[in-house]
Amino acid sequence: MDNLKVEIENCYGINKLVHEFDFSTGLAYVIYAPNGVMKSSFANVFDDYSKDKDSCDLVYKNRLSTRKITGSLGVEIERESIFVIRPYERNYKSKRVSNLLVKEDLKRKYIELHEKIDNSKELLISELKKVTKLNKIEEEILGVFGTRDSKIVDIISNLEGVVSGEDLTQRFSNIAYKIVFDEKVVDFLTKGDIKYQIKNYIEKYNDLIQKSAFLRKEFNHYHATTVHKNLLDNGFFKAEHTINMNMKGVKKEIGSAEELSDLILEEKTKILADSELQKIFDTIDKKISNAQLRDLREYLFEHQELLVELENIHNLKRCVWIAYFQKCSVAYFNLVKEFKEAQDDLKKIIEQANREKTDWENVIDIFNRRFYVPYTLKMSNKSDSVLEDVAPSIEYIFNDRDEVSENVSEELLLSVLSQGETRALYLLNIIFELECRRVQNLKTILVVDDIADSFDYKNKYAIIEYLKEISDSDNFNIIILTHNFDFYRTVQDRINTNKHTHSYMAVKSIDSINLVEPGYRYISNPFKNWKKHLDDKAKLIASISFARNITEHLGDKVNTNLLTSMLHIKNNSWSLRISDIECCYKDIFKDMNGLVLNDPNKLVLDLIIEVAEELYKERTEIGLNLENKIVLSIATRINAEVYMISKINDPSFLSTIKDNQTGRLFGRFKTDFSNERDTIQILERVNLMTPENIHLNSFMFEPILDLSEHHLKDLYASVKELILLEEQGAKYVAATEEANSDSI
Repeated sequence: MDNLKVEIENCYGINKLVHEFDFSTGLAYVIYAPNGVMKSSFANVFDDYSKDKDSCDLVYKNRLSTRKITGSLGVEIERESIFVIRPYERNYKSKRVSNLLVKEDLKRKYIELHEKIDNSKELLISELKKVTKLNKIEEEILGVFGTRDSKIVDIISNLEGVVSGEDLTQRFSNIAYKIVFDEKVVDFLTKGDIKYQIKNYIEKYNDLIQKSAFLRKEFNHYHATTVHKNLLDNGFFKAEHTINMNMKGVKKEIGSAEELSDLILEEKTKILADSELQKIFDTIDKKISNAQLRDLREYLFEHQELLVELENIHNLKRCVWIAYFQKCSVAYFNLVKEFKEAQDDLKKIIEQANREKTDWENVIDIFNRRFYVPYTLKMSNKSDSVLEDVAPSIEYIFNDRDEVSENVSEELLLSVLSQGETRALYLLNIIFELECRRVQNLKTILVVDDIADSFDYKNKYAIIEYLKEISDSDNFNIIILTHNFDFYRTVQDRINTNKHTHSYMAVKSIDSINLVEPGYRYISNPFKNWKKHLDDKAKLIASISFARNITEHLGDKVNTNLLTSMLHIKNNSWSLRISDIECCYKDIFKDMNGLVLNDPNKLVLDLIIEVAEELYKERTEIGLNLENKIVLSIATRINAEVYMISKINDPSFLSTIKDNQTGRLFGRFKTDFSNERDTIQILERVNLMTPENIHLNSFMFEPILDLSEHHLKDLYASVKELILLEEQGAKYVAATEEANSDSI
C-alpha cells in the first residue's frame, strides 16, 4: 500500500483528524501523542473498523461520528488487513495459530492414511448401529473399554485377540442393550442386597445345571445352543451324521437339528422351572419398581437365564460388545487391518514431524531469544499440532541456578510474574499473530498502541528490534503510537526508514488534532539544535536551563550561580544581560568561542517576560514546542517568585535560601497567608508543573512534553493576574496615603 488516508470526526474524543500517510517512502511511522491527546482513541477507531463496528464519542453521544480509512485510489481498505496491538490484553489469543503448523506434504500423507482408517471405522460404526439400535456408538465403546483420552481405533485394534476368540454372538449379541444397561438398572444391580439375591440365584442355577442330564457349568445351554447352531450352519445333519449325548451315563443318539434343539429347550425349561429357583427369582422381582426397572422385569420373565450374567454387570457389557464386534466381524477385521497396516507409515510421519522445525516453533525461538523473562517456552505436543487439528501446547519451564522446574501451568505462571513479565507473555500471542500474517503473505496495516508501556529497558528494546524486523517486511505498514518520548526517539532512530518525514507529534487544538513533523534532528538532540539557533529568542532562553545543568556537572559554581540568577529571582537577577549569557557560553562550550548574540545589552529577565508574552498571545500550538514550553515555565516561575517575595517582604529570610527557592518561598507563603486559598492553589500548580521544565537535562525533559502548552499559558496568565492585582493594590495604598497626607 502506497497511501493511507485517515478521516476521523467525533470519535472517542477526537473532534477532527485528517491525515494521509505516505508509505511509498517508508513502511513505518511513529507518532508521539502526549497523554489525553489521541493515542488510544486513534487505535480504537482502527480496531472498530477492523471489526466492522461503529465508532462514537463516548461522552458527547449526540455528536455525529464519522470515520473513513481509504487506500491510494480512495477505496476503503479491507478490514482484515488492519491489526491493532493494544498495550495489554490478558486474554488475547491469536486465531491464526494453526496456520503456522502446516507442513503440507506431511499433513497430506497423514490425512490420507487416516482417511482410509476413518472410512473403515465409519463402515463398522454403521454396522454396529444396525445391530445395537444405538446412536452413540463411539461414546459407548469408550465408556466400556477406554477413558476420555483413549482413541476409539486403538481400543478396537487392541481387542482383536478377544474378538478372534470364543464366539459370544449366540449368548450375548441379542441382549436388549437399552433395557439391561439403562443407567438406573446398572445402579440397581450394583447396590444393596440385590447383589446377594442374584448370587443366590446363580448358585442355585449352577447346582441345578450340575444335576442336569447333559448340561454342566462348563457346558450350559448357551454352549449347547452354540454347538447346535454350528452343526446346523455347517450342514452336519444334512450329511446324515449323528451325535451321541451322554445322558447321565447313558448314550443317546441325536440324528437331527430339531431333535437336538428340542432336547436343549426341554432341559433349559426344566432348570428354570425349579421351585427354589423361582422363589429366588420372585424375591428379585419384588424389588423391581420404577419404569426402567419394570422394563427389565418384563425382559427377565422372557429371558430368565440372563440373571446368571447379572452378577457382574460391567463384565456383561464388555461381553455384549465383543459379541457385537463378532457379529460385524467383516467390518471389524477390515478396520483392524487398515489400522495396523498404517502404523509403520504413521510412525515415520510423526517422527519426521517432530524433527522438522515449524513456524510455530520459530515464534517460540523469537520469544526465548529476544525477551528477558524468568522462564523458557517449549512446545509439548508438536506432532499432534502439526498433523492434527489440535491446538499447540506450551510448556513453561523455570530455571533457577542448577534447578529446572517442571512444566508450570499458565494460571500459576500469571500469578507469580511481575506486571512486565506478564505483559511479555501477552507479546508471545502478538508475535504469533504477526508471524501468521507474514507466513500467509497478508498485507497488514499494523497500529501499535504503546506496546512497550510498563516494560523494563531490556524488553523495551527487544520490542523495538522485533518491530524493526517486521517493518523490513513488505507485508506490513506500521503506525506506532506512544506517549513515552524516550521510546519515540528510539523508534525513530532504529526503525524509521525516512526519519525526516515519518515522525509526527500529535498536537491538539480547540477543534482538531494535527500530526506535525517536529524534525528528526530536533527530536534526537534538541539541545544541539538550540546551540545552533541561539538567534531564536525562545531557544536562547530555553538553553539557559540546559547550560546550567552542564555547569553543575562540571563543578563550575561561578557560571552555575550566574545562570541560576536568570532562572530564579536573586539579588543580581535584574542586572544580568544577554552579554552575560554570551560570556558564560563561551566559557562553557569550547566550540562557541566566536559566539555573538543579538541585543547584548538587553536585560535577560526582560527578554524572558517579553518572549513569554508573545507566546501567550499566540493561541495556536504548533510542533513539538519544547523551547516554548520551557520559556513559559521559566517566566511563570519568575513571576511567581516576584509575587511571593513581594508579599512575604522579608529580605533576611530570602538571604537564607540556598536551594529549592520556589519551594521554600511557597512554604513560607502558605504559613503567612493561609487564608488566601485561591492564590495558594495557583502557586501550588506552579510548584508542581514547572520544576522539571527548568531543571532540564538530556534524560529528563519528557514531563514537559506531556504538558499541554495551553495549560502552561493558562498558568502563566493566572500568576500574571496575581502580580497585576498586587500592583493595583500597592498603587491604591500609595494613592490613599498621599490623599491622607494632603488632607493633613
